[in-house]
Amino acid sequence: MNLQSLHTLEYETIRQELMRHAVSYEGRRYVSELEPMIYLPAIHRALEETQEAKELLERGASVPIPSLEGIEWVLSLLGTGYMYNEQDFTAVSQFLNSCGQLRKYMAAKEQIAPRIAAYGASLQELNGVRDEIERCIRLGVIDDQASKGLERVRKRLAAAKERLHRKLEGIMNRHKSILQDSLVSMRGGRYVIPVKREYHKQIKGSVLDQSTSGQTVFVEPDEVASLQGEIGLLAADEAREEGIILSMLTGLLEQEQAAIRLNIEVTGSYDFIFAKGKYARVMDAGPVALNERGYLRMNGGRHPLLKEMVPVSLELGQGYKSLIVTGPNTGGKTVVLKTLGLLVLMAQSGLLVPVDPGSDFPVFTNVMSVIGDGQSLTQSLSTFSAQMKSIEGMLYDAGRGVLLLIDELAAGTDPGEGFALSIAILEELNRKGANIVVTTHFNELKAFAAATSGFENARMEFDKNTLQPLYQLTIGEAGESYALQIAEKLGIVHSVIERAKQLVTEQQGHRGGHSPWKDAIRAAQRAKAAEAGIPPRADSTATGEHGHGNGKDAVQEENVRKPEFEVGDAVYVSSLGRTGIVYERKDSRGRVGVMIQQQKLSINHKRLKPYLSKEELYPEDYDFDIIFESKETRKKRKLMRKKHVEGLSIIHPGEEK
Repeated sequence: MNLQSLHTLEYETIRQELMRHAVSYEGRRYVSELEPMIYLPAIHRALEETQEAKELLERGASVPIPSLEGIEWVLSLLGTGYMYNEQDFTAVSQFLNSCGQLRKYMAAKEQIAPRIAAYGASLQELNGVRDEIERCIRLGVIDDQASKGLERVRKRLAAAKERLHRKLEGIMNRHKSILQDSLVSMRGGRYVIPVKREYHKQIKGSVLDQSTSGQTVFVEPDEVASLQGEIGLLAADEAREEGIILSMLTGLLEQEQAAIRLNIEVTGSYDFIFAKGKYARVMDAGPVALNERGYLRMNGGRHPLLKEMVPVSLELGQGYKSLIVTGPNTGGKTVVLKTLGLLVLMAQSGLLVPVDPGSDFPVFTNVMSVIGDGQSLTQSLSTFSAQMKSIEGMLYDAGRGVLLLIDELAAGTDPGEGFALSIAILEELNRKGANIVVTTHFNELKAFAAATSGFENARMEFDKNTLQPLYQLTIGEAGESYALQIAEKLGIVHSVIERAKQLVTEQQGHRGGHSPWKDAIRAAQRAKAAEAGIPPRADSTATGEHGHGNGKDAVQEENVRKPEFEVGDAVYVSSLGRTGIVYERKDSRGRVGVMIQQQKLSINHKRLKPYLSKEELYPEDYDFDIIFESKETRKKRKLMRKKHVEGLSIIHPGEEK
């Protein structure tokens, strides 16, 4: 998937929200690696797992997911020769106990959640390892009963310490008057008594330290020195015995490291799956159907990061594969793009999404978006330049199964060139087979959507009385900007509004004549007619001021004012359910020559209905040979007009030489 688009659509924010619901480092690792998939069976499996987890949580279940606290350290040192300590083994013991609980829990949920319950069978309790750890280590320390040798040395050490304490108590009682206080201290791991400096020579022994003020010296009496040496030797024996036990336990972990790694992996998977289930509950999300037909139906889609949002519904992929969304500013057009894009990415990541039942999403191979101005001071990019830089990537990567989301196409530049560039871009993206949802303020693009196969208009609804957006998308109709009404409501002086209305009226009055946008639409219609033999529906010049009338009205108007068909007229062939272009007027038998997808047919005029007149499709004195004749025939005709060429002739299909 396009990384920039993932950022634009706030996919990383969704990952961070999901991360909050994971309890283990391994679960968080799975979340950090989450990304949209394009393999349908894998997406299905992930969605089913998330749905099962959500259902278990909704039943009030408390899932015993191990936290893996301390296990990351243990795992990182397996196989390195490191000898683990008591705290490490305590963490391992707790982990193995949790694995056993999780295994039993999932086995009991096999009927409710068969897919995720099956993973529990992979967990290994390692009872032998766990029991040995718990026998040797209790409350975080090595138990006396861990080995016979440790038990013997600790008994001897305890007896020696007892003799030492008795001797120290006797010495302190005899020399109470010269002691600074009555507490035994330790210096360098040896017991000492605190003696006033001026009296320290009265006690036979070694001075090991003195206080900061120098008033107290710490003396090890000679009569306990040998006993302290014995205790030191016994402590060394104890450490050696403890090392033997820790080494033995470390060896057990090393032998089972494959099982431990598998347990951590399965635990992380469960943590990840249930994190998705928890997040789905927070969003009030549910599953969507998936298909590979390119059909998309989003019922009541809600952006998961917008708490107060009117649900959006849209559909594409049947009869049209691209939408041109129009409507006023602040009407929610951008939210539609972001909601659609993000929910598609989430669904393909195996996440449940906040939509109403009946939603059906296709699997897109890529999702690309151009939303926001994208200005860059460092690269000196304007809004328009930044958008065009992104569009360049779309033109390169567009294809079947690719979803393109474009906000305010070609905004930030001259409107006359902007809409023409928009049409050229949309034609190319459409030619490559991509699905497109684009927002715009260009009226000309409304006509383009109405006139071009594969496109459909949609508008964001707006309350004309209150001038408040309704945040509802209606497909099949183009919207208005309501710019003047909104400006007036916001306080723009009346004289300015009236002058603007006057200019709009004058502009509309010239629509019947020559204008650049009309030529561009006609060019698109001619190209469509020439390439596919399917002339477009009536554009805004034939359907009224806003360009969103229906084709039936246009046909009725044509029937009234155009009883005869002229060469170049677009007609609807009722018997074939297709449209074509007249290449030959009605003959004496009432048959009219009609070209449909480069095939010339002779059809009874009663089976034809007017669609668009040649005046609406082509400029004056247009050379129809460009459409009706092959390139080779046009060359021959041009040569024959200049001079006579022996043996050169033009033969049309059905004619004899």
